[in-house]
Amino acid sequence: MSEPRTGRPTPNAWWVGVVCGLATFVDTGITTGIPIALVLFQAFKPDMPGLSPTEVGLLTGVLTAGVAIGSLLGGRLGDRWGRRTVFIATMALTAIGAAVPLLGVAVPTLLIGVSLIGIGVGADLPVALATISEAAKDRNRGKILVFSNLLGGFGILLAVLLAINFGAAGPTGGLVIFGTFGAVALGVLLLRLTIPESASWLTARDERRAGIHSVRADRGRLRDFGRAPYRRPFFTLIGYYTLTAMAASVAGSFGTFVAVNVTGASIAEYNSWTTLAMPAAVVGAIWFMAAVDTKLRVSYYVAGSIGVVVANLVPIVFGFSLPTLIISTVATVFFSAFCGETIMKVWTQESFPTMLRATAQGTVYAVSRFATAGLNIVTPTLVLLNPSALYIGVSLLAATGFFIGWLSFHRNTRNEFDHESELVALQEEPGFPTAIKA
Repeated sequence: MSEPRTGRPTPNAWWVGVVCGLATFVDTGITTGIPIALVLFQAFKPDMPGLSPTEVGLLTGVLTAGVAIGSLLGGRLGDRWGRRTVFIATMALTAIGAAVPLLGVAVPTLLIGVSLIGIGVGADLPVALATISEAAKDRNRGKILVFSNLLGGFGILLAVLLAINFGAAGPTGGLVIFGTFGAVALGVLLLRLTIPESASWLTARDERRAGIHSVRADRGRLRDFGRAPYRRPFFTLIGYYTLTAMAASVAGSFGTFVAVNVTGASIAEYNSWTTLAMPAAVVGAIWFMAAVDTKLRVSYYVAGSIGVVVANLVPIVFGFSLPTLIISTVATVFFSAFCGETIMKVWTQESFPTMLRATAQGTVYAVSRFATAGLNIVTPTLVLLNPSALYIGVSLLAATGFFIGWLSFHRNTRNEFDHESELVALQEEPGFPTAIKA
């Protein structure tokens, strides 16, 4: 790979990975914690004040839809305006959104708060991931992306600890969850100020302004997604990740709802046991870090895919109870380290050039979150109607999605970082040499 030469100081790639990887911490923490907070706002008897199950589903769906809209907007804005400008603004928006429900827990106020949170988190992820991948080298890019995804496990852990300690506090506990993640977002915003603009993005911008037709400068139009070599990975990633994300959302966003409403467990009891998922996530991530930058990544992907599908079937085979839900959750978290969001991020970052990278990542997130939002709205109803049928459907979605991903990426694929400095031959410029190295 030819490195961009900007004359600007290059930040430590691992520091960039930590600070920008906190986007995943905030994302998973919020998408796990806010649904728990909404359950705490729920009215458990018809004559009690609070949210109905339908309103819990609606607000969870709005949160997910906000993430989808933010992903679509943030990715494109990050490619056009720069990574740094966008990821600072989006984290500020997340902090503001988390503070809004502190003004009141009526449905209109909650709608505003979760919408802002969703948009902020969604817009932040694509540009943060692009910044990480562009600061890294080929030898450690996958490792840093896996590590940044591991931070998401700590976001889930924070949400779980909040649920354990404030799960019996009712609406007050829900407000504590919102306030905590608002404070986290503010802290991450301050750390982001230490991260400079991506050198790759600056080089691509300067080449475009100077009329230099390199891959990274010229491959930035939306129609490029419909052309080789980007068409196949673009549509594969959308299909694969949308189906697997929908499957994961049932346990991720509604595990507490299922535990409370199907097994009769308390919020604190269920979330106390789910802390076992954290060491499972750490072990899985460290294990995969050793393989992700090698040819073994696909073998791990296949093993992880089988593990996730089997884990989703555990409550169906052995019946819905607190132990089967915990086993299913912990196993899913462990095996997802090899086949879930982590490898999707690696494949996306490697498959697209600088001026399309954040847009591609944002689009993959957006489509998957829109689909997940639709499922989230009806999930509480489906859980109460027939949880077994829901989990069978989830298993089929996951299996189909993993197979789609394997079809496209099980062979050696193009790594765009190896081609970004190639000069582009424009057909309207006769005589321009092809594929000359910069």
